Amino acid sequence: MYFNGRIWKLSTPIDVLRFKALSFIDRIKLGLLVFQIRKFKDWKSIEHLSIREWLEPLCGRKVYKVVWEPLIKSKFSEFSEEISAVWMWKKLELRGSTRDKRGGEQLAYFKGGFGKLSNALVLEIRKLGGVVQYENFVSGITVQDGAIVKLETSSGTVYGRQFLFTPAFPIIANLFEEHCDPKWIESLRRVNYLGNICLVLRLNRSLSDTYWLNVNDPGFPFVGVIEHTNFDLPENYGGSHIAYVSKYLSRQNHLWELNDDEYFEFALTSLKKMFPTLDRSWIIDFRVWRADFAQPVTERGYSEYVPGSSTPFQNAWISTMAHIYPEDRGTNYAIREGLKIAEVIHRDLSINLGNLSKD
Repeated sequence: MYFNGRIWKLSTPIDVLRFKALSFIDRIKLGLLVFQIRKFKDWKSIEHLSIREWLEPLCGRKVYKVVWEPLIKSKFSEFSEEISAVWMWKKLELRGSTRDKRGGEQLAYFKGGFGKLSNALVLEIRKLGGVVQYENFVSGITVQDGAIVKLETSSGTVYGRQFLFTPAFPIIANLFEEHCDPKWIESLRRVNYLGNICLVLRLNRSLSDTYWLNVNDPGFPFVGVIEHTNFDLPENYGGSHIAYVSKYLSRQNHLWELNDDEYFEFALTSLKKMFPTLDRSWIIDFRVWRADFAQPVTERGYSEYVPGSSTPFQNAWISTMAHIYPEDRGTNYAIREGLKIAEVIHRDLSINLGNLSKD
């Protein structure tokens, strides 16, 4: 954790006891929080509470103010006081479950990166006779007798029997709104999102020996500095050191207006405060990625208002990152949700084909 101009290690119980930013009593409260979380199972009983309303009574106001509040504010921006306690519970519960008997954290990474997984999926789809198209904008749908019959895209018309839509809810709402009950469209737009700007640095040396550095300093614009090659070896990246800083923000934030070079300079100024010896000559290259709908905002009572996978159309479904709950969105859970919706579509397709054969 980066706090008050200093990096504190907080990986083991001994590290927590050495965290002098808190009083001794508060350090004990912070350490005991992990055990309290592990005993807790009924997430629905806290879904009506915000993170602050749930966590502050468990660990105390000072612990919350120093350790948790800066992370939540940096992560969720203007929504920080509205986020359901379930989001935080699941984060803590999952991280607590990755510890071995000695308290060491056990994590795994897809060798070669998730791009390798995506490429393998594309190859298999094409092998089975499917078609994958990139940068193909869907501009509209055509509906007949309560079913979607075709999509209009930037490369032409696409016909189909079954349709699965996987982008963010606002995109689906824009596509469907002329054909659906306004109340259902409103339910899609009820889920708020934050965008993300992610700066990835390729360096010729390491920034630190830490993989995941949470930032609790209010003056620092990023929630964390993640040096990926402190987890996956630099040898797997041509000897380079890979680090990235991620920022969640609304589309109204002025940082969206910066070009890549301007954003790099903005980030470098902050990184130099954290790592005073950092020199521009360390940076071999950089890339900036932007996503408009990176983080679904899981506010209080989320499970009661998030739309399900069905749509007003008998042959169309939706499955998105916003459906991953109570866990937070992630590749593991996206695969899980993909398998679930694939089973639904396959079952429905089999039933329809069976009825056609009987007719």
